[in-house]
Amino acid sequence: MPEARTFVIGDIHGAYTALMQCLASCEFNYLQDTLIVLGDVCDGWPETAQCFDELLKINRIIYILGNHDQWTLEWARHGTTPELWLEQGGRATVEGYSQGMPASHQKLLASAYHYYIIDNKLFVHAGIIPDMALEYQGPDVFLWDRDLCMLALQLKLEGDERQLSTYDEIYVGHTPTTRWGYSVPTKGCNVWMMDTGAAWNGSLSIMDIHTKQYFQSDPVWQLYPGIKGR
Repeated sequence: MPEARTFVIGDIHGAYTALMQCLASCEFNYLQDTLIVLGDVCDGWPETAQCFDELLKINRIIYILGNHDQWTLEWARHGTTPELWLEQGGRATVEGYSQGMPASHQKLLASAYHYYIIDNKLFVHAGIIPDMALEYQGPDVFLWDRDLCMLALQLKLEGDERQLSTYDEIYVGHTPTTRWGYSVPTKGCNVWMMDTGAAWNGSLSIMDIHTKQYFQSDPVWQLYPGIKGR
């Protein structure tokens, strides 16, 4: 039996076809491999429900809550539909759940982590304040903050690879690398940025956290011709 592996995947944003391409490309083993989802499975492309159905088949899944996931959970529980959310991809999620969000999907979101640590590797959707203990930070940072990514990218451009925290590695989504011309998972300092623009004009990426081998879908907009993402 092959050795179990641990993968991390960037923001999926309803792109079920891209998700399936990534899982197939890395020959993901649903029974023994671990998948760390960095959040924002919801909103954008039209197949959020199918994404959750597939993720729930995985035996070892670690789900990190994203800001779009939080919006979606609030809608599923309370029917709230803020216009900002609808404009940022939420409308596709609502339309995809014409009968409402199943309890199993809500349960996965409701049990999601704000962050997760394995072997001094930190996984979080958006970022952290590096010099502050995590227990003193909150959802506004974990789900929304871009300062860590911005600093890591700036230092990368300057050739500065200092450690930005006591964690050996930090894995984040939320901030698309494509905004800076990077189409693949990108490391700045000790920060791995895994959102490679699947919600927009990029691809979805999945990476083995130990070997750093990554696999990508086709550009997602090509998988949904005639449909606008976020």
